[in-house]
Amino acid sequence: MPQPSFTITYDYLCPFARNANEAVVEAIEGGAGWDVSFRPFSLHQNHNGDEELPVWEHAPGADMGSGVRALLWSIAVREQFPEFFSEFHVALFAARHDHSLDIGDVRVLRDVATSVGLDEDAIAEVVGTGMPQEKLEDEHTSLVAEFDVFGVPTFIANGEAVFARIMGRHNVTDVTRVIDMLAWTNLNEFKRTKIAR
Repeated sequence: MPQPSFTITYDYLCPFARNANEAVVEAIEGGAGWDVSFRPFSLHQNHNGDEELPVWEHAPGADMGSGVRALLWSIAVREQFPEFFSEFHVALFAARHDHSLDIGDVRVLRDVATSVGLDEDAIAEVVGTGMPQEKLEDEHTSLVAEFDVFGVPTFIANGEAVFARIMGRHNVTDVTRVIDMLAWTNLNEFKRTKIAR
């Protein structure tokens, strides 16, 4: 039976993105055999007005908006140090949601990088080239244009996309259910009117 191949979006600001992305990483590390593409989607850009400068057009040292610098560092790791991406990805979510750290602070990003064995200066150098900003623009805008993505986490497979808020952490079964439901194209929307929590 073929293993699932899908894309999942992320922004480190979102706890639901954390739940889903963390579970996907755990599944892969547990031998799930999934072929997964992790694609950044800037929530800050998504809430920008038409008159505001897109987050990827800010100067590298400028205030790019909430969560954007963390996305750039993650892209740098994904593209240049892919063997470290999963661990760095999970650690950035933990920095934000477990430790309440400012992931827009370069010092925090450097500390997260070194905590997983990365060379912080090497990543900063990649970020300084502007490549991650170009990738963020390309990936964010293509997600919107091709799939009408509006938030994270969005799962994409076989030309279908679904936004899914998974409530608990470390639940690979929930992610598997979302992937299975992507094939159920007759279901357009399934939204609870309230959550009993």
